[in-house]
Amino acid sequence: MDTLALEATLPKKAQNGAMGALPGLPVPAKRKPAKKTKKAVVFFEVEILDAKTKDKLCFLDKVEPNATIGEIKSMFHKSHPQWYPARQSIRLDPKGKSLKDEDVLQHLPVGTTATFYFRDLGAQISWVTVFLTEYAGPLLIYLMFYFRVPFIYAPKYDFTTSKHWVVHLACMCHSFHYVKRLLETLFVHRFSHGTMPLRNIFKNCTYYWGFAAWMAYYINHPLYTPPIYGEQQIRLALIVFLFCQIGNFSIHIALRNLRPPGSKTRKIPYPTKNPFTWIFLLVSCPNYTYELGSWLGFTLMTQCLPVAFFTLVGFIQMTVWAKGKHRSYLKEFRDYPTLRSPILPFVL
Repeated sequence: MDTLALEATLPKKAQNGAMGALPGLPVPAKRKPAKKTKKAVVFFEVEILDAKTKDKLCFLDKVEPNATIGEIKSMFHKSHPQWYPARQSIRLDPKGKSLKDEDVLQHLPVGTTATFYFRDLGAQISWVTVFLTEYAGPLLIYLMFYFRVPFIYAPKYDFTTSKHWVVHLACMCHSFHYVKRLLETLFVHRFSHGTMPLRNIFKNCTYYWGFAAWMAYYINHPLYTPPIYGEQQIRLALIVFLFCQIGNFSIHIALRNLRPPGSKTRKIPYPTKNPFTWIFLLVSCPNYTYELGSWLGFTLMTQCLPVAFFTLVGFIQMTVWAKGKHRSYLKEFRDYPTLRSPILPFVL
């Protein structure tokens, strides 16, 4: 009997089964796909102790392993509303460094029962608010001395103007510098940390506002005398000042472009097509280098001792910051260019 005749004699069910099945033989059963077994999620238990007293402050049960330190701070905040996340320092060791908000629980050297230590950072204030306050003060204070408002100099000088054009130029340069800083704070800078301790704003404002008043008092004083070398010195100083201001702005733009909005990504800064950024070949923090150059130009322009002292103090502080950032770059990036210096090429 041929195959077609055999199929005709089989029941329909057999015909719909496997082709070539013979009468009397069992039809192979269809295999069901194996079910995928889900891995059981191992939850963590997190206890938070006071770093000073070692007292237990909070116990968190069933914390997901992919929870971040930032999320743990939010959970801790629910049980202790007085400590909002920005003022919390969560550490693995009572005297250790603060963990980053983006650190993931399961990637930390802890077991399924994790112990963290908490320190209160104190009341916090946003960096934007701090910078705006720091920079708006010197701008307004300097203008008060420039316009010689009452109770600063003798009454006969109230609202009078200086006869020296360098005084007016200095006011324009000083105002330009702080207006630039204010605009950069609003539209350019991206901060890796959202807040800073509230107490720092008083220290910072005392520094910026105090020096602004001291410099402005002498530069705008009725008895002020122009620089020794006259217009040549002033013009050279103006060129140095403007060159460094443009350079400083260029570096801030280059640094901004390294970090996408809302990200805390850190990358090695390199020179761009902008010639003012080529100094990155030799310096880790050229924004401080250009800032120093700006104030050296302003010192040369005004030939004023308080300005020179402000420049010196600023240079010392910026050197400390630049060295710290330079060390951080070397530690974080193995391929960081070894030719670079923190703030001054080949020197410092």
